[in-house]
Amino acid sequence: MISYIIRRLLILPIVLIGLSILIFAMISFLDPATRAALYVSSPPKTANALNQLILKYGLDQPIPVQYWNWLSQVLHGDLGYSKTAQRPVVQAILAYFPATLELAIWSFIPIIVIGVWMGIQAAIHQDKFIDQAARVFSIIGYSFPSFVFGLLVLMLFYAKLQWFPPGRLSDWANLVVGSSSFHQYTHMNTFDALLNGRFDIFLDALRHLVLPALTLSYISWALILRVTRSSMLDVVRQDYVTVARAKGLKEQAVMNRHARPNAMIPVATVGGLLLVGLMNGVVITETIFNYRGIGFWIAQSALQLDVVSVLGVVMFEATLLVLANLAVDVLYAFLDPRIRLS
Repeated sequence: MISYIIRRLLILPIVLIGLSILIFAMISFLDPATRAALYVSSPPKTANALNQLILKYGLDQPIPVQYWNWLSQVLHGDLGYSKTAQRPVVQAILAYFPATLELAIWSFIPIIVIGVWMGIQAAIHQDKFIDQAARVFSIIGYSFPSFVFGLLVLMLFYAKLQWFPPGRLSDWANLVVGSSSFHQYTHMNTFDALLNGRFDIFLDALRHLVLPALTLSYISWALILRVTRSSMLDVVRQDYVTVARAKGLKEQAVMNRHARPNAMIPVATVGGLLLVGLMNGVVITETIFNYRGIGFWIAQSALQLDVVSVLGVVMFEATLLVLANLAVDVLYAFLDPRIRLS
């Protein structure tokens, strides 16, 4: 196991270097004024000011020199200045990421719990009514655009019933959270509310999370359901499951002790990557529900042609995805010893 992790860690720097080269190649296609915005808070106003920036930061140097200068800047935590957020890109990411992480956590829990349960039930009752209903549900989930589902639940549960409003908090709760008496430990409203002993804030934050979490969950349930069902059907046909049944074990014991643990290996892999996808920010869902996370911010940046912000978020999200892939590989090897021995 240790040697497997070491091999994966040795590959990680190579992947990150390749990633940085790809993103720098995208930057190199930008015009000089936009590239200069990577180093200053506002673009140069005159040709003379632009020339001074080009000379100061070596933008007239050969490409390898420019890449090294840019990489050194990134390694020091400088991804440029976001005109959309009116702050450095790194500070903007730190400000918006907790909201997206909170939404990802509260969406991931029902995705896994309900998706796995439906997949297992569909596999156990193969070709019966439950299985057929799960298949229909899965097909609809795959084909239903997230923005359509989001608008439907928004019109029903907010516009008509006034149950679950958009945004992150109500106005009165925003005043409490922004006051000096409320300590923001994680900048995730539900968790900070519990840490501050404010259950009214917790319930209000949870109320605002229901619709975006439901939208993300519904679209992802289809994927988890299909993966779980397929994996369970493959496992129950294995010889060791047949032997367990031949020994006289009850069907529930066979499923719980032998089939289900082995069927969860692909689910763990897909679930890990799904969680990272949620943490990277779901642009459409956050925009529909006015949920101000990374997805909302990157959408506003794209509309305002804030290229520096977009590339900074791409760098952040790509790095997060690479690290998540490493974590999933290690988790997969932990669950399935055959992987680490290969």
